[in-house]
Amino acid sequence: MRVCLALCLLLIVGACDREITINLPTEPTQKEEPKVINSKIEFRVVGNASSVRIRYSTPADGLIQTVTSLPFFAAFNTTESLLFLSLDVTPLAYPLSVTLPFLSAQVFVNGNLFREATSNDFFFSTLSVNGTWRR
Repeated sequence: MRVCLALCLLLIVGACDREITINLPTEPTQKEEPKVINSKIEFRVVGNASSVRIRYSTPADGLIQTVTSLPFFAAFNTTESLLFLSLDVTPLAYPLSVTLPFLSAQVFVNGNLFREATSNDFFFSTLSVNGTWRR
C-alpha cells in the first residue's frame, strides 16, 4: 500500500515539471461567406398523347400554363434552400393509332427524381406532381 502511495506521489511531482503553452489568436477570426449552392430543377413530361396542357410553377415566373405536344422539358436554376414544386399535366388528345396510352410527369432536382406520376388509360384526368423540396 505504501509503495502505491509513493509511486502516485512521484508521478504527481514529476508531472508538475512540464510547461504548458497555450497559443491564443491575436486577431479576430474571419467569418467565411456562406457558399451559394445552385440547384437545377427540371420538369419532364413524356408519353404518347398528341396534345397536353401543362401547368408548372417557378420562383421567377409564378404559375405557367401551356398547351404543347410531347416530349416537354423545362428547367430553371435556384439558390433557394426551400421550394414548393408543382407540375400538372392533362392529356387533351391521343392519336387514333394509340392502343396503349402512356403519360408520365416527373420533377427532377439536381438530376435526381423528386416526384413522379404516371397514367396508362384513356381518361383525360390530370396528373399532379407536387411537394416541398428542401436542400
